[in-house]
Amino acid sequence: MTAIIVAVLAFVACVLILQTLLRTGLAWRLATDIPNERSLHERPTPRVGGWGVVPAGAAALLLCAPSMWPIAACVLFLAAVSLIDDRRGLPARVRFAAHFVAVIAVIVAHPAAVPWWALVVVGFLMLWLVNLYNFMDGSDGLAGGMALFGFAGYAAAALAGPAPAVGLGLASIGVAGAAAGFLTLNFHPARIFLGDAGSISLGFLAGALGYWGWQHGVWPIWFPALVFAPFIADASVTLIRRLARGEKFWQAHREHYYQRMVRMGFGHARTALVWYLFMAAGIILANGALHFSLSMQWLAVAGWAVVVVAAGAVVDARWRRHEPRRSEQS
Repeated sequence: MTAIIVAVLAFVACVLILQTLLRTGLAWRLATDIPNERSLHERPTPRVGGWGVVPAGAAALLLCAPSMWPIAACVLFLAAVSLIDDRRGLPARVRFAAHFVAVIAVIVAHPAAVPWWALVVVGFLMLWLVNLYNFMDGSDGLAGGMALFGFAGYAAAALAGPAPAVGLGLASIGVAGAAAGFLTLNFHPARIFLGDAGSISLGFLAGALGYWGWQHGVWPIWFPALVFAPFIADASVTLIRRLARGEKFWQAHREHYYQRMVRMGFGHARTALVWYLFMAAGIILANGALHFSLSMQWLAVAGWAVVVVAAGAVVDARWRRHEPRRSEQS
């Protein structure tokens, strides 16, 4: 019952904030996304979803898990920096420096009893989660839905897993509730976008809460990666391809798998629903695997990796058939 109350309060808070911004016209003055040749949308749209998601999510952390105040402080710091980026634009080095500071602060505030090199690896993975979430915020309902499913998956594991952690579970369900509130305005056709303040913050929370749960023995190191596997796989493969071609990975483009699905005719809504199904299946597997033996856990991780890779190969094959037709039509 407490989890339901937290989720509902976060949902209502996020919706009220965002509806107020839209009705007063503040949303348009704070930050507006203007379509360009790399966009999947056609109309200028306010990108202030973070103004609703972040306060509701941070409040859930502070009220439900006070010991996580360093994480809440860092997410507010990242949201503030990203708000400036949404409004005026910031150099990539400034943005990355802020991400680095936030990740280091969380690791220092909540040090895990592992070798230093393991913390370096975990810190790098957290930095990657921060940025990949931003890369994957480009289609109606996608990033918000991934947050809803992903943090709900965290909550399920924290509240009902082998090592219950009530504070972590309630904080996670609060973030999921806020994401659901944002989705009421972001599912296709979107009236509002997440913006960097929202996507960077959600990516950070995915990494920070995943790290906290691992550090406190709530779940193994593979669990957060399996929960957010579709996002991680898409962004990682796309990054590797762009780096191999010598391109700047931080520049906007339309080469992600979800972008290709939209461009091939799936549309925003169908693309989001397909990703929701993948996310839900991975989360069910991840939560179930917590009760497996260690060897079976890693077998489940490997099996799901094969499924995700196969799904990507299907999209690649359809894209190769789609491109010649597209060239002929143009």
